[in-house]
Amino acid sequence: MPKPKVGFYWCASCGGCEEAIVDLAEDLLGVAEAVDIVFWPCAMDFKRAGVEALSDGDLLVTFLNGAIRSAEQEEMAHLLRRKSQLLVAYGACAQLGGIPGLANQFSRDTMMKFYFEDGPSTVNEARIHPRLECVDGGHTVTLPELRHVVRALDQVVPVDYYIPGCPPTPKVTKTAIGALLAGELPPKGTVLAPDTALCDQCPRKASKPTHVSFTAFRRPHLTSLDPELCFLAQGIVCMGPGTRAGCDAVCPDGNMPCSGCFGPTSRVRDQGAKMLSSLAANVDARTDQEIDRILDGLPDPVGTFYRYGLAKSLLRRRADLDLTSASIPGSAAAPPSAPADSPTR
Repeated sequence: MPKPKVGFYWCASCGGCEEAIVDLAEDLLGVAEAVDIVFWPCAMDFKRAGVEALSDGDLLVTFLNGAIRSAEQEEMAHLLRRKSQLLVAYGACAQLGGIPGLANQFSRDTMMKFYFEDGPSTVNEARIHPRLECVDGGHTVTLPELRHVVRALDQVVPVDYYIPGCPPTPKVTKTAIGALLAGELPPKGTVLAPDTALCDQCPRKASKPTHVSFTAFRRPHLTSLDPELCFLAQGIVCMGPGTRAGCDAVCPDGNMPCSGCFGPTSRVRDQGAKMLSSLAANVDARTDQEIDRILDGLPDPVGTFYRYGLAKSLLRRRADLDLTSASIPGSAAAPPSAPADSPTR
């Protein structure tokens, strides 16, 4: 009997999710024995043409990591969706937009100008930007177009399951792959990790205060942290109360607060708003001056509360960005009446 075909693909992300697969160590050998890996360009010499030659649904499952930023990534997402019975958003970038999604604070033109003209280490007196197509010596070289916004995978194609984390831990990965290969499938749309808050796994949970009053927010790299006391009790922003468990609290165990990479539980619509409202409600201040002083301890609220989830948040992106087709040669923007779950490109 032929073994089920499996694919892995890497879009807009740092590559940590690819390393997470390798971190399965000897368990990876068991996966390789149970399946036929037919597409994993990061690890082996596979080509897009090989995937295109497959019949629709030939792949039992594809694990796609990374957000969708470029036209090529969007094309691959559609191709792999068509060729796969199951498509898994693997890691925080595919699930929520991840750290690349923080780029949605800025327009594409603003970013291109900074990186190719105004960056502190940039020397580009001619102010040359990359072109989508260049003909030289009779040869045509093309680059994929960058879309206006970073999107999570399910904002581009339907997704069957999610494996969270930046990157997912070997334990979560192994459990999820085992369930998928065994056909022990939960309802589609399930995040394959415990649906409880990280505080339940945190070794400091006994010291978590039932009520906390913030007179200041302290930054970890400027603070001598108590290795046993709840971070919130120390005035340190910890995303644990608004973040899904499953990572075994490796950051708190290493004396660093949770940054939220496993995303929200099913009971939280917007992870950043959940944490922001909770912390703001417990700021112990009576005057505007006191409020400003305390909030000065949070110099980057978006990066703090939406480090991984801005692309899927209620905010999605700055409202004043120009996202019309007028500034995207050759591409069509969604109409003004497009629903919130159909972001423009």
